[in-house]
Amino acid sequence: MECTVQWMQPAGGEGMAFVATTGSGHVVVMDGAPATQPGEPGGRNLAPRPMETVLAGAGGCSAYDVVYILKKGRQDVRDCSVRLRAERAASDPKVFTSIHMHFVVAGRGLDRARVERAVQLSHDKYCSAVAMLGATAAITTSVEVQEV
Repeated sequence: MECTVQWMQPAGGEGMAFVATTGSGHVVVMDGAPATQPGEPGGRNLAPRPMETVLAGAGGCSAYDVVYILKKGRQDVRDCSVRLRAERAASDPKVFTSIHMHFVVAGRGLDRARVERAVQLSHDKYCSAVAMLGATAAITTSVEVQEV
């Protein structure tokens, strides 16, 4: 797997926006918050922060697993979303210290126990992003099952 990250240096050299080009040819733009102190690096708030992108990647990785596991188990899953809330350490490196992932899975006749098991399997066995973040963060989950 490869990725190239390039600084999007604006005229004048100010700003902290970057564009990542993935090995599969897709791009992700990241930017920082505007500086709050003179001389502090700051962005222009044009895109997600790099750490927001890391959090989103964990959500996407786990949601992918959940949908795949449920479909493989012949569950009639129609929709899946995950809302992530994270806390970070106060000092550098400001790693994630806690992450809560709330899954909302919708479908027809879904078995709640199987949905919960799919989330558990993702976190315990399949999701690389969650495994890596779990080295510094306490990760918790909750599940909501909706009939459609």
